[in-house]
Amino acid sequence: MIELKGRTITATVESESGLTILDHAIKHKVDWSFSCTRGTCARCRCLVSEGGEFLEEVTDEEWDRLEPEEFDEGYRLGCQAVVKEGAGRIVAANKTYF
Repeated sequence: MIELKGRTITATVESESGLTILDHAIKHKVDWSFSCTRGTCARCRCLVSEGGEFLEEVTDEEWDRLEPEEFDEGYRLGCQAVVKEGAGRIVAANKTYF
């Protein structure tokens, strides 16, 4: 399961491996900020407070957009954070810069 916290909508949905956090938000109509879906704008930045181990490794696009301390705090780009096969509970909140 993934708990998605958008700007005004929170939804708990079944996780699908191979989809990103942003894909899940769009599919389930959670009001998640995004512009590009390619990791260049960082509008989909999110705080993963639980279940980060169920996401694929940080991508080059994320290394280009986020600071090392943000990774330590649990931040990822929603468009780059891909759910692994057999994932457990993930909690992510959209935390855009602007």
